[in-house]
Amino acid sequence: MAISPVLFIGLICLAGGASLLPAVEAIWLSVPTSGVKCVYEEIQADVVVVLDYMCIDEGFTQLGPTVDVQVTSPYGKELYKTVNMTYGQAAFTTSESGTFLACLSMHHDQTHHSINNSVIVNIDWKVGIRTKDWDSVAKKEKIEGVELAVRKSTEIVSGIKANILYLRLREAYMRDINEKTNKRVAHLSLMSLGLAICVSVIQVWHLKRYFLKKKLI
Repeated sequence: MAISPVLFIGLICLAGGASLLPAVEAIWLSVPTSGVKCVYEEIQADVVVVLDYMCIDEGFTQLGPTVDVQVTSPYGKELYKTVNMTYGQAAFTTSESGTFLACLSMHHDQTHHSINNSVIVNIDWKVGIRTKDWDSVAKKEKIEGVELAVRKSTEIVSGIKANILYLRLREAYMRDINEKTNKRVAHLSLMSLGLAICVSVIQVWHLKRYFLKKKLI
């Protein structure tokens, strides 16, 4: 029986524990009592994104301080905004590719918690395949074990393929910009050379005329 390339690569991912994908870990961020701290993530268009955040108390014994959170798109569009939160989740689907910003700042009213210098916030960007609830998928479609693992691996491979296509498009875009820049630099160099030659000819003509007028030559 012939095995499709996607299934074959999926089985490789399954056997390797999905080692082909880079490990994604949560970010531990220290937010000062004044000012804003931002983190960013490069995300392509038409991708589901889930951002989990949680304030951590230094002693892990009580409710942590609260923060204000704002998530914006590469063109400055506000995708999520909340205030006075200890933990929460922002979920959205990207409509454009680029750098997405998540900015956090301490909420001005911290009467429920004593603040010394800064607050520790745990941020976890979940993009694409990581946002899917596989437990719900397994129950809904009644799949488990190897079949579920192969399903995960197949979607991981699809995600890798989409990322490769995105990188190819970015590479083509950057190559086009480089070629245009090189042409403009070449034109500017030719113009500079032509201008220098014209100035030199005018200077020689002016000096020759001056010396003839003064009967020095």
